[in-house]
Amino acid sequence: MIPLPVAAQNARMVIASDSPAIPYARLMRLTLSADMVIDATVRSAARIAPAEAIGLAPGMARFYVTVDVAALIRGPAGLAARVGYLVDVPLDPRGRAPNLKRQRVIAFARAVAGRPDQVQLVTPDAQLAWSAALDQQVRGTVREVLDPAAPPAVKGIGTAFHVPGTLPGEGETQIFVQTATGAPVSLLILRRPGEDRRWALALSDIIDEAGGPARPGTLAWYRLACGLPAELPETSLQSQEPDNVATARDDYRFVLNALGPCDDGRAG
Repeated sequence: MIPLPVAAQNARMVIASDSPAIPYARLMRLTLSADMVIDATVRSAARIAPAEAIGLAPGMARFYVTVDVAALIRGPAGLAARVGYLVDVPLDPRGRAPNLKRQRVIAFARAVAGRPDQVQLVTPDAQLAWSAALDQQVRGTVREVLDPAAPPAVKGIGTAFHVPGTLPGEGETQIFVQTATGAPVSLLILRRPGEDRRWALALSDIIDEAGGPARPGTLAWYRLACGLPAELPETSLQSQEPDNVATARDDYRFVLNALGPCDDGRAG
């Protein structure tokens, strides 16, 4: 019986080298959850008997794998050159498990206290088949997360209000976003007669349109698209005229539609 790693966790693994591109939202979610991101090659894989694989989903097989670490894309020094963990992998249409040996992977993991030779994958889908394109994507998300100026996580919405302008159809909506660090984040939506409505993100106390909207495929976009609530809360709109409340809500929906869904490429 092969000893299992302490606090190890299941993970699905995509083997095909021609697998579709991983959505940015999924990569960023994994990167933010991981203490370490590992570029490694599977050295050995021992299948766990189904009776011992508690919680194994239908159509999956569980392995205990050891991998040779080629590079630590993110993480503290001191990780062993060879580490082990549990992984669940999909069976093929004939019900056969894939051959994992010599597969190169990128794993998103956490350290296991007192066990430098073991890691715990952060989610069931936290191990991905390596490719040059994926490697570049992952290194980009890691750089964004480690940037001292990285946008903070969204906790909710503070005050939101709309101020009509002097001309018909003119006005501005300001929405103040609550963050995990308390750092200022706000949204500005501008309405001008004869112009398309536009919005801007501010990551400081200065609220203007200079920063423009959050660009897709950036941490700022992820924080908003995946962190903002679906509607403005009633508590954010107190003591305002009904028409201004309706406009503020409409402007908020405009921002959400512009951001698009927080799609990580998984069903459900």
